[in-house]
Amino acid sequence: MKKVVIITGTPTKPSRLHGVVDYVSEQIKELGLDVHHIDVVDMPAEDLLHANWNSPVIQAANQQISKADAVVIATPIYKASYTGILKAFLDLIPEKGLENKLLLPIIMGGTKAHLLMMEYALKPVLSVLGANQIEAGVFIHDSEARWADDGKVIIDTEVNNRLTVSVEKLCKNIMK
Repeated sequence: MKKVVIITGTPTKPSRLHGVVDYVSEQIKELGLDVHHIDVVDMPAEDLLHANWNSPVIQAANQQISKADAVVIATPIYKASYTGILKAFLDLIPEKGLENKLLLPIIMGGTKAHLLMMEYALKPVLSVLGANQIEAGVFIHDSEARWADDGKVIIDTEVNNRLTVSVEKLCKNIMK
């Protein structure tokens, strides 16, 4: 079975981005693919900050990535870039660790100007890690994913549509 790993790089849990990731995960499962999650906030901070390559948690995450056919990278935007916690983890992915994998970036930010972060900050780092098949990605404005009274995340219909198209394209390309 084809496998997708979703790396979530938000430093808070729960978050609206987790709601988006849950939606994407369910979509991928419905299309018949296996999904594994790497939630960077759950990793030992000391291992991330001290670049502990021997950490069992880091090694297990990298093993999941090495077995994946595709990787979804989900991050909020802070100060015009992806999060520091995500960068700490990306630094621990082996050189060429994303080679021959389809990648789909999903970013959430407070202004449409943040869309440029994907092109000028995230994609170059992913390329250095060997990614050469990066999908266009999905930008979600902060106002397009909201907390509901029941504690779940409501995603605007237009964003749902963009996520559906991107996930279906990713999964179709994996199955080729």
